[in-house]
Amino acid sequence: MCGISLHAQAVSLLDQLQDIKRLNFCDEPVPLKDPDVQERFEKEFMLILHDRPQVLLYLKRAPRYMPIIEKIFRDHDVPDDMKYMAVVESALRPHAGSSKGAIGFWQFTESTGLKYGLEINRYVDDRRNIFRSTEAAAKYLSTLKDTLGTWTLAAAAYNMGENGLFREIEKQGVHDYYRLYLPLETQRFVPKILAVKQILSDPERYGFDLSRKESYPIYRAERVTVYLEYPIPIRLIALAAGTDFKEIKDLNPELRGYDMQVGERSILIPRGSGRSFHKKLDQIIRNWMNAEPVSDE
Repeated sequence: MCGISLHAQAVSLLDQLQDIKRLNFCDEPVPLKDPDVQERFEKEFMLILHDRPQVLLYLKRAPRYMPIIEKIFRDHDVPDDMKYMAVVESALRPHAGSSKGAIGFWQFTESTGLKYGLEINRYVDDRRNIFRSTEAAAKYLSTLKDTLGTWTLAAAAYNMGENGLFREIEKQGVHDYYRLYLPLETQRFVPKILAVKQILSDPERYGFDLSRKESYPIYRAERVTVYLEYPIPIRLIALAAGTDFKEIKDLNPELRGYDMQVGERSILIPRGSGRSFHKKLDQIIRNWMNAEPVSDE
């Protein structure tokens, strides 16, 4: 029985692969007739499809974050296909990190994040903020495309760094991602994005029948601006918003530590709490400054 089951699975997988006759990335054709390109894509497709629990997590997280990414990319004229890069980079996890120090949804290093306008310090790390990090990713990808000429090369440069890719293009005399000999991670990068796109754009075709209600809920929040003349504990923000420390941190994963620092900061709080938020916060801060007990009343 086991042998028959495994055989059936293999046949099914082969059928799925044979059904994929044509691929494009950001409206740029993928040369699947090239045996090397075909092998690279099929490897990533089969590995990702085999890890069904991980694909389910992608699908369950996608409704929470993809609409935000899609809108920001539309506003910056970045092709929709690029949204799948966030899945490959971080599995749509704000706290994802790498051994090289890359952080967040788009796996920015500190130097690149700062270059593209992200605030990164001991109190705030915008790489974990879906809105700000996606804005930065859109600007970075657009710059790479303008410099390199294609979105495929822009994706490769995002992965390995533009200076490294420039050197390889110059040394090899080739301006085609699929014909460049690149570090193995970068050779796998675009095929991974293609595989994720193929599966997530038509999940039912690959056996993932997930209803909307089975996805992780979208955060119900509204944005407020806080201006502080001195640091205050984040728990005071939570109290003014009628929630707890954890929810404020979950809604604003860029906030580090336990205190909010001096200056102006736009943050998310639970929807419906914004109308009275500033009045409550002013009173809570006054009580806190006077060392009066802080209560939920």
